[in-house]
Order: sequence, then structure tokens, then C-alpha cells
Amino acid sequence: MALEAAFIFLAPEADYEKDRSTIQTVEVNLTTVGVKNYEDAVKAAIGLEKEGIRAIELCGGFGVEGTAMIKRALSKETAVGVVRFDTHPGLGNQSGDDLFGN
Repeated sequence: MALEAAFIFLAPEADYEKDRSTIQTVEVNLTTVGVKNYEDAVKAAIGLEKEGIRAIELCGGFGVEGTAMIKRALSKETAVGVVRFDTHPGLGNQSGDDLFGN
């Protein structure tokens, strides 16, 4: 049985309900989802978990705060990993924490 996994990435104009795709392989089914901000990322992550995905990786645009928001929203059965950039080239060389932080 293939691992059900997801990758969530930040893109300013992304719509998490539309901007998604899945690649299926023998070992892994990977769903990618674009989100415009942390709020939509939480919604997307919760939806992915409800679909049975138990491994979610976040793009380098997620800062520490954004990652923590996702982790808190999910059950302990879902693993959350991150790609890390201190600043992300796709977000104007800022962290998502700078853009979406409190």
C-alpha cells in the first residue's frame, strides 16, 4: 500500500480548493496543494488529514509560527515536516512568519 502524503506550498494567488494535484506512484501518492496564507494552509491541512493523508510536508516559506499552526491543527497521527529557508525567494525573500505573523 502506498504512503498517502502531501506537500503544501505558499503562493500569493493560490486557491487551496482548486490549486492541487496528485502524483501516484507505487510507493507514494503525493498531493500538492497551493495556499495563499497560513489560514488557508490550516484549512487545507485539516482537509488533507480528513482524506486520510498522514504525512504533510510544508514548503520553505512556512516559518516556525506557520509550522506550529499546522501542527496544532492536526492529530498526532499525522506527521508534519518542513523544508526550511530563513527567507524564501518565492515570497520576496521573506519568511511566511513575516508576511502572515501575528
